Amino acid sequence: MDKQQTINEQASLQPTPNLTPAQQVLQELWEEHLRYEFEAHNTEDTLATMVEDAYVNDIPVMTGGVGKPALREFYSKCFISQMPPDTALTLISRTIGTDRLVDEMVLKFTHTVRMDWMLPGIAPTLKPVEVAMVAIVQFRDDKLAHEHIYWDQASVLVQLGLLDPSKLPVVGVESARKALDPSLPSNTLIERN
Repeated sequence: MDKQQTINEQASLQPTPNLTPAQQVLQELWEEHLRYEFEAHNTEDTLATMVEDAYVNDIPVMTGGVGKPALREFYSKCFISQMPPDTALTLISRTIGTDRLVDEMVLKFTHTVRMDWMLPGIAPTLKPVEVAMVAIVQFRDDKLAHEHIYWDQASVLVQLGLLDPSKLPVVGVESARKALDPSLPSNTLIERN
């Protein structure tokens, strides 16, 4: 499945019912923003969806930027240009308020390129990664004002072989798969002790 197909299927697989017209506008703007990042790989079109003083904060590793000049640098050199070709997003849930949208999703990729936005300073490991993420997107003046992006960095590092889960209470791909399928086993870390 290609990236655009995955992004396009979000709405059909996980429809957000009973949206007001204003909420529909927020959803459409966010999906347009994602298309520019993940399909078109276009920094300027991505920035056009954002206010002048917008910011992005990738919480686990503190990457991103504040204001369009810093975001232009970040998107062009560290994010859009460092996206593995097999990157895919799968939406788990979406909540939309009057000026904010929250997506819970799984990001899947093979670590074939340097990814300073998520793995600063780590050379490609060629290993597959699936990680649950949450994006909290604030809107202002019909554009994106900021994004707070959260993910479990320990899970990513375990999947890349950079963190030993046998000595710590962390898991790898299991956490993303459990986010997609809540019927998978719980308490496995408790039971191993």
